[in-house]
Amino acid sequence: MEKLIIKGGKPLQGTVSVSGAKNSAVALIPAALLADGPVVIENLPHIQDVGIYAELLKEMGADVLYEDDWMEIDGRPLNPVQMPNGKVKKLRASYYLWGALLGKFGEARVGMPGGCDLGPRPVDLHIKGFQALGAKVENQNGMLVLKAKKLKGARIYLDLVSVGATINIMLAATRAEGTTIIENAAREPEIVDVATLLNNMGANIKGAGTDVIRIKGVDKLSGCRHTIIPDRIEAGTYMIAAAATRGDVTLENVIPKHLESVTAKLREIGVVVEEADDTIRVVGQEKYRAVDVKTSPYPGFPTDLQQPITVLLTQAKGTSILTDNIYSARFRHVDELRRMGASIKVEGRSAVVDGGARLHGTKVVASDLRAGAALIVAGLVANGLTELEGLEHIDRGYENLVGKLTSLGAEVLRKVTRDTGRNETNTR
Repeated sequence: MEKLIIKGGKPLQGTVSVSGAKNSAVALIPAALLADGPVVIENLPHIQDVGIYAELLKEMGADVLYEDDWMEIDGRPLNPVQMPNGKVKKLRASYYLWGALLGKFGEARVGMPGGCDLGPRPVDLHIKGFQALGAKVENQNGMLVLKAKKLKGARIYLDLVSVGATINIMLAATRAEGTTIIENAAREPEIVDVATLLNNMGANIKGAGTDVIRIKGVDKLSGCRHTIIPDRIEAGTYMIAAAATRGDVTLENVIPKHLESVTAKLREIGVVVEEADDTIRVVGQEKYRAVDVKTSPYPGFPTDLQQPITVLLTQAKGTSILTDNIYSARFRHVDELRRMGASIKVEGRSAVVDGGARLHGTKVVASDLRAGAALIVAGLVANGLTELEGLEHIDRGYENLVGKLTSLGAEVLRKVTRDTGRNETNTR
């Protein structure tokens, strides 16, 4: 078992470099399989989800070379093998194999995805898109089986804005016959990143970043080299942590436009935020104002930062209301924050935060990736020591977390408890 030991009460100070975007990486890796040649993806975050994907692709027969922050993927030796539960179940984004394999081979047999338990996250929009393109879809003992003699372009309207469905349809449609139009498409920067890779491979995709995407199918895609955009969620997490600890942190390797909703909300709370071309400086203040936060699809406030900003609002004077319009069960961090002294009440999709309570360190457990990030921020704010378990969730999305925090002056140790009962410190 591993846990983080956090000694709180120290403002974060200094400069931190933001890694490549996790939510781009897990879509770009399967997208590379569509090419008839090697694809090199650079600025990859060194996180668990990327490592699992590398192992999955190797098991499927692809040639994969993964070192440091880059990966070379050659999908030419790939076989459309059956991928049941197992590693597939370890990450949510394994569902992108549906679109990639369907586009490449006209068939896919992949188990249902796993990932963090955030309540119901149906894949009906993915299935709707595949069927519109001409695929037959069956669920066989928890495995989704897709087959199509020939994928053909179609006009597809998404009933709800969905990042996963938008990308999956885009992957399958890239090599379909004719033109596909996705209406009410998601607009996230990660979708633009995937479209950029596919276009560099020879695809014909227009409108990524808007709510209407047009894909003209092509017969062949070639290898290329692509650099991933910075991770706006990691950046937002460090921005919130800097504000919550009343610190002064400069983030490098960021795209400020991707963080406009976060920057606006922090300024509303009373945080000083200064932007430059590819840097953001966050300067915490002594007093903060309570605000209301509502998550929504990009360019709205991201659901992935709802949990961390909850901690910041415990430090604001007054009552704040957070409403998560994306995931109904994304408040499992609240019970842990209450144990640390926070005054929070959950009502349906909303959490009511009465700010001003002092947080104190205790033993807490991360229930999912972003809940883990929130509890780390809480530990940095709290008086005394916080012991955080459930690090396997955090490892899925944050690269070199301990190293980056300690470089900002935080007192954070990662401890490994072995079977012998002896504790060893690991700062990876």
